[in-house]
Amino acid sequence: MNMKHAIPIVPAVLALLLAAPAAAPAIPAFPAATAEAAAADDVSWYWLSSDEKYSNFIDRSSIIATGTVETAHGRVATEIEAYIKTGYSYGGALETIKSYGLTDIIPNPAQLSYSVARLKVNPQNRTVQYAKEDFYDAQDHVLWSHTDGKEKEINSQSFDEPFYTTIVDAVFGAGEEERRTAKDRWLDLYTNEVDGLTTSAMADTTTMRMKGDNLLYWEWDTVKDVASGNTLEIKFMKKAVNLKQDTESIVNASYWSGQTGWQPLEDDLEGGYRYIAPDKPQHRGIVVLKSYAQENKDWVERYSIN
Repeated sequence: MNMKHAIPIVPAVLALLLAAPAAAPAIPAFPAATAEAAAADDVSWYWLSSDEKYSNFIDRSSIIATGTVETAHGRVATEIEAYIKTGYSYGGALETIKSYGLTDIIPNPAQLSYSVARLKVNPQNRTVQYAKEDFYDAQDHVLWSHTDGKEKEINSQSFDEPFYTTIVDAVFGAGEEERRTAKDRWLDLYTNEVDGLTTSAMADTTTMRMKGDNLLYWEWDTVKDVASGNTLEIKFMKKAVNLKQDTESIVNASYWSGQTGWQPLEDDLEGGYRYIAPDKPQHRGIVVLKSYAQENKDWVERYSIN
């Protein structure tokens, strides 16, 4: 896993845990900047966030829609590009070098000062791609570069989430950043207690979007021992729920227990849809999702090109 672009799932963080889509603006000419030029002092970097390892910045002037489609409700952006910058402490540089396998190229983490990348964002699928990324020393010399990184989906565990929400809001202004930091970001779906074990499920409203009759979103399920209060199991899942048919499909999932740590979770239906009967606890969750989608129609259909 690329530790610079993803962070471990932390249960305590998640436990703490609009507006109609506007037509995309006309596409301006993409600036003639390269990653090398973006590293220069005359670029206006806007600070987004920092921790003990990384400091994250974005060049707001570089955010532009590079792809659009015409829809019944106007022209909608399908690809957005922007330049971002990440500064590294020694620990962040060490982590990044290991995750990229660059120990032979950058043997001393103190050499790595910052990186500049051109991101491609797809708002309909909540994905980002590092189209080009350059790593620099403190004297602005390029230490290593790569192009055409793998496309990755943004969720609550993504290092890139602040970049994503800032970029998409700059084009659409639909409230991605506001929803990311909202106190009610996580929607309670259901809680069920059986044989001294409590299972609870929460849906990440930030990731919700309609595609046809399907509501796509990420869900966090927790199993706790009632007597001790200890967390025994966690599932972190991307789901597609057909709101008309009361069926669901698990698109992607991870599983955690004290014995296994985090592991990929294979769906026994291999992506097929399962019917959720009315007498199942999960059906209460579907009722909640239907209500949320109906009451927040503009939000779940933002950026829609259907």
